[in-house]
Order: sequence, then C-alpha cells, then structure tokens
Amino acid sequence: MTSTTPSRPLAGKVALVTGASRGIGAAIARRLAGDGARVLVHYATSRGRAETLVAEIAAQGGNAIPVRCDLADPHGIAAMFEGIDHLLAERTGSNGLDILVNNAAVPGLGLLETLQADDVDRIVDANIKGTFYITQAGAARMRDGGRIVTITSLSATRANPAHLLYTATKGALNSLTLALAQHLGPRGITVNTIMPGLVETDMSAPLAGNEGQLDALRALTALGRLGQPEDIADAVALLVSPDGRWITGQWIAASGGLRL
Repeated sequence: MTSTTPSRPLAGKVALVTGASRGIGAAIARRLAGDGARVLVHYATSRGRAETLVAEIAAQGGNAIPVRCDLADPHGIAAMFEGIDHLLAERTGSNGLDILVNNAAVPGLGLLETLQADDVDRIVDANIKGTFYITQAGAARMRDGGRIVTITSLSATRANPAHLLYTATKGALNSLTLALAQHLGPRGITVNTIMPGLVETDMSAPLAGNEGQLDALRALTALGRLGQPEDIADAVALLVSPDGRWITGQWIAASGGLRL
C-alpha cells in the first residue's frame, strides 16, 4: 500500500462511485481519483461518458476503471461485484473496498394522482432496492475503517408534492444511513448522507431557461448562487478522508444554505 500524503490522502484506497458517468457522480470520481484513490466508475447506460471520464482521470495521473450494472437488477449488481472482485484481485491482490459512494438515482416527477405502478416500481427499485443491494455487497467487501456516503436530497426533508415518490425514496435512504452507522460502527466504518440542494446538472436542466425562477432560488440560498457538482464532491472528499473519521450517522445539507 502507498502511504498517504496531505496532497493524496486517499492513496492506496479503493472507491466505488455509483452513477459516476456524469454530473455529481463524475465530479466525485474526479475528486477521489485526484486524492489518490483507485476509482471504480459505475454507469448503467452511459458507457461512452464513463469511458471518457476514465480516460480523463488517467490523463491527470489518476486510476479509474469503468464498471456497469442496472441498479434495478439485483442479479446484475451481483454480477458487477463478481467482476470487480476479479479486477481488484488482479490489480491489487485483494478485492477489498475502502469507500462506497451511493450517488446513482432515478429521478421522478409526478403528483400523487398521476404516478403509475410502473413509475413506482422503476423509482423504488433503483433508488431504494438498488442502493440497498449495492451497500450490502459493498459492506461485505469493505475493509475496517471504511467509508460509506449516500447522496440523497435536501428535498427529502421538505414538502415537495411534485417529486413525491423521488423524495420519499431519498428519505428512506436517510433512515438507512442511521441504521448502517450503528450496525457498522464496531468495524470503524462511518456512514453518512450528503443532501444537496439545487445543483446545476442534467437533472436541473429544465430550469436552465427560466432565469426568473433561477434568480428566485439564488435569493433563497444564503451563499447567493446555485450549487456546482464540485461543491458536492468536495463535501464527500471531506467525509471519506482521514479528517472525517469521527463523523458518522449524519445527514449533511450541502446546499449553500438553501431555504434556511
């Protein structure tokens, strides 16, 4: 193992970031690789983006590997981890994992009256079941002293009828964080949630042309601007670094002070 240095605090660590081909996930993968981790870049359908990100990380002197699975398919998740086991054993001599960042999620817009059974299955299967199965498999491979961070949403703590089911799944993941922190604490594994506010990504793209609404959201944010993917990546980097060793079981709003 390579010893850590202040500039590369994650040297020798292995990290899996789900939904890492774009947006917040890609920013997290870049940051962790820059801090010295070997990063498994998970994607579901965006193979080209994932491979481009891996090449970008390599060009910056980092180490990343693309891995694929559909989070709604538990058999696919199991197969992905079998592949990860072989990859890591070949490259590091162990299938041990040090960091898991649960970022992938399926968005869902719909009121109580309009959500259909297919919507419910799609969102719940990916956001709750998928995150659970990824965490179950990841924790079984995680070395003592590891880190688990789940990206949820500030809206999970607010009334949001237009995103009723999506925010409900994020609230469920907040609850999962508390139970996992207690359960995995004896192994020195910390478990936390990051709750972003509005971040400029593909998911927020529908707001891009509505400057009036964007200005209103900026006015509701203490720091006076919208979030960037790097803002969330930096918060994750703190939690998974040696400096985050005493933070566990927390829901951390990384929102710039939205709607204080």
